[in-house]
Amino acid sequence: MSTKNYVLRRASLAAVLLVSGCTYSNDEPAQPSSSPSPFASLENQVQLFMDEGAVAAVVQIRWPEGEWSRAYGVRDLETRAPAQPTDRAEVASVTKTMTAVAALKLVDDNLIGLDDPVNDVIPGFTSTLKPPAPITVRQLLSHTSGMPEVNDALPKDVDFRPVLSQTLTMERGLQLAGTLPWTSADVGTFKYSNTNYLALGLLIQTLRHKPFVQVLQEEVLGPLGLKNTSLDRIDPHEAGLLRGYVTLRGERVDTTDNTFAVGNPADGAVSTMEDLNLLMAGIFQGRAVSASSLREMKTSPSFRPYGLGVWEHADGCSKNSRHEGRGSFWEYQTVVVSSGDGRYQAAMTVTTPPMPTELEDPSTRDKRDYLNGRIESSLNEALDRICKPAG
Repeated sequence: MSTKNYVLRRASLAAVLLVSGCTYSNDEPAQPSSSPSPFASLENQVQLFMDEGAVAAVVQIRWPEGEWSRAYGVRDLETRAPAQPTDRAEVASVTKTMTAVAALKLVDDNLIGLDDPVNDVIPGFTSTLKPPAPITVRQLLSHTSGMPEVNDALPKDVDFRPVLSQTLTMERGLQLAGTLPWTSADVGTFKYSNTNYLALGLLIQTLRHKPFVQVLQEEVLGPLGLKNTSLDRIDPHEAGLLRGYVTLRGERVDTTDNTFAVGNPADGAVSTMEDLNLLMAGIFQGRAVSASSLREMKTSPSFRPYGLGVWEHADGCSKNSRHEGRGSFWEYQTVVVSSGDGRYQAAMTVTTPPMPTELEDPSTRDKRDYLNGRIESSLNEALDRICKPAG
C-alpha cells in the first residue's frame, strides 16, 4: 500500500456517482438449460458495483475444467472505451505476495534464514529505523516486526498531488518511517506496515546484488509466466489500461500516473487478473518456492489470518484454508484468491467510483475498504459454488 491505500477495514457502503458501462465477456462454459450459471450471483454483485458508480470491473475465475472472464464498464471516463478482460490495473498490495516469493527464494537458496535477523544485512536498517530488537525475515513477511507505517509519516495535505508526483524509493520509505517511534512492545505482534516490504525489497537486492525489480522479473514474474505484470512506470498512452480517478474539492482528477509507486515492493505492480491467477496457481501448486517455504507461507505466526505475504480465508470445499492477495488504492480495489492446493483461483479488480480521498473526507476510507471486502466475499462465494473436494 502507498499513501493511496490502507489495510482493510469493513464499514459503510460506497454509493456515489452513477457510471453506465459496457460488458465484455469470454464465452461462458456451456450450462444445462435447467441449471443456472454458477456465476450468476457474482455477476449480480458486480452489477451492484457498477450501479453504485464503479468505473470498471474485471474478473477471472479458473478451475481444473476451465476459465471464465468478464469485464464491465469503461477503461476511462473520457473515451469511454469498453473495459476488456485483458486490461491491466494497479494492484496495490497484491505486490506483497510477489515480493514474499522473492524473499522466500532467498531462504531456499540458503542466502539467509527465515528466522535470521536482518538488522545488519539491510543497508541503513539499524541507523535509519533504530529497531528496538533483532528483526527477522519472518517478522517482516508476516507484519509482526512492529515497524512504523511509512504512510503515517507522509504529508496529510488535502491536495495530494505533490506527494504522488515523486517516487517513494525503498530508502526514502525507511527514512520516513524512521521519524516515527518503534517500541519493543510492538515487536512480535501483528501490525500491518508497508515499511516491512520496503525493507524486504532492500534485503532482496542486497543479497542478490541486483536491483529489486530485476530480481522480481527473473525470480518470480518470468518463471510463473506473468507476461503482463511490471513495476515500471505506466505509459499514459498505454492501450488496455484501466484508468483511476478521485475527486479533489469536487473536481475529478485522473490519478492513473503511478510515479509514486514505481518499483515499490509493497504496492508497485501493474497487472491483469489472468496474471494474478497465474501467480497464485504457481505458488500454491508448488512451482514458486520449496515445499518447506510454501508451508511457512501458509502459516500465520500471529492471531491475525495472515501468513507470509498472503491472507487466509475459509475454503468451502476443504478443511484447509484458501489464500489471498488483497490490494487497496484510492482508485482500485483488487483481490485474488487461491485454494490451498492451487486448483482454483479467482481474481477481481474494481475501479473505484470517483470520490474524495480520506485526506479530504475520512469516511471514504471505510467505503473503499467495504468495497474490497465485498469483492473478497463474492469471489469466495463463486469458488464455493464450483469447487469440488480433491480426489
